[in-house]
Amino acid sequence: MLETPSSQATLLQDRAAPVNVEAEQALLGGLLHNNYALEKVSDFLRPNHFSDGNHGKIYQAIFTLIERGTVADPITLKDFFEKEATLSAIGGVSYLVQLADAMVSVGNIQHYGQIIYDLFLRRELINIGENIVDDARAHDFDNEATQQIEEAEKKLFDLALSGSSNGSRVQSFEESLIQAVKMAEVAYKRDSKIVGVTTGLHDLDKWLGGLHPSDLLIIAGRPSMGKTGLGVNIAFNAALSKLQKGKEGGTVAFFSLEMSADQIATRILAQEAGVPSDKIRRGELRKEDFPKLTEVNRRISQLPLFIDDTASLTVASLRTRARRLKRQQGLDLVIIDYLQLLSPGGKSENRVQEISQITRGLKALAKELQIPVIALSQLSRAVEQRDDKRPQLSDLRESGSIEQDADVVMFIYREEYYEARHEPEPGTEKYGAWQEKMEAIQNQAEVIIAKQRHGPIGTIKLFFDARFTKFSDLAK
Repeated sequence: MLETPSSQATLLQDRAAPVNVEAEQALLGGLLHNNYALEKVSDFLRPNHFSDGNHGKIYQAIFTLIERGTVADPITLKDFFEKEATLSAIGGVSYLVQLADAMVSVGNIQHYGQIIYDLFLRRELINIGENIVDDARAHDFDNEATQQIEEAEKKLFDLALSGSSNGSRVQSFEESLIQAVKMAEVAYKRDSKIVGVTTGLHDLDKWLGGLHPSDLLIIAGRPSMGKTGLGVNIAFNAALSKLQKGKEGGTVAFFSLEMSADQIATRILAQEAGVPSDKIRRGELRKEDFPKLTEVNRRISQLPLFIDDTASLTVASLRTRARRLKRQQGLDLVIIDYLQLLSPGGKSENRVQEISQITRGLKALAKELQIPVIALSQLSRAVEQRDDKRPQLSDLRESGSIEQDADVVMFIYREEYYEARHEPEPGTEKYGAWQEKMEAIQNQAEVIIAKQRHGPIGTIKLFFDARFTKFSDLAK
């Protein structure tokens, strides 16, 4: 085994740390002997994965020189470290020559890289475990045990992704084409003709092709338009389809930052039983209502729908909980009610920057877990100042990044809501015209697809039952 300037100090400092200095030396020697071998390890091996810090510096230097199109050998490395004034720190040119001579076999470089990476993970696991113990022993009232668990889960998940070669990779065009044809075949074989998770609304599914993996969808509207109602409907429909063994269904996580979990459950119970939710809350039930509620409870109690009603949730906490659910139960769809109540978790100069961080975080979550993410959003008051109250993309509240990061932006608009507030004097000519218009638009809602990255834009009309805040297909 070659002597290194810092290996003895490292071992003395942390005797329990699992290291393999010989594998690190053999890998670096192999790279100096054949620069092309870097391709075998560059996807997953990082400088900080080496137990010896100087080996990490040498690996980074080799990587940098090869990226510049320069040969990486002891001579070019000598020049590189002399310019950095760190040549003596890594053992001088003699150590670089010894590394080159230490090469065993270029064919084993990937195996050496995997050994180094595995030992790095083990050392990090030890560090995380020690930190967990230290944090748990400390009596810090500002750092609750549940928060410590979330932080520990996040560290472990981030460690699993750190340098992992199992993540995203470059695909050939042929591979991408095969995947695209498979998706088309799946849609063709389904009666619904959709690829992703169903919304349960036929016309909406037809326009969107279902809710596609890695997409961020925004459903926006002014207060009382039914944003939460539509979000709950989509969550219930997707979960019910999964419960009924439908291929378009999925396991759903509903993050409600505004309503409590029992309020959402009451709303679903009311919709399915045909009993107004306000009567359920007040206990104003008829005798014949109880069998309905009991039957609905029996039918949907096993719904793969998970509700998190934590207030003031950060994007990082939401990501941690979604990852955990994906790992434990499987996860096909995330719905957030609503975007403006999320916290970015870090420091921001202004609210616009905060919203930008939130939307980027949600889009990253959709891509990471390969699931659609729906975020409900508020609209600015500018809508109320116009004669035509139909929302536009410019009405998205507080940040243009919502429009930029989203794959789909949809608005909910109910003309009936606005017309009901402009009732003329009864018995007048205007009152008769108003009644006719109210009859024409009664129980109707519009979902305006203002942006769709992979499809057309347009308006879909839905049936809206205000008693149960329920959206359904509008009879033709």
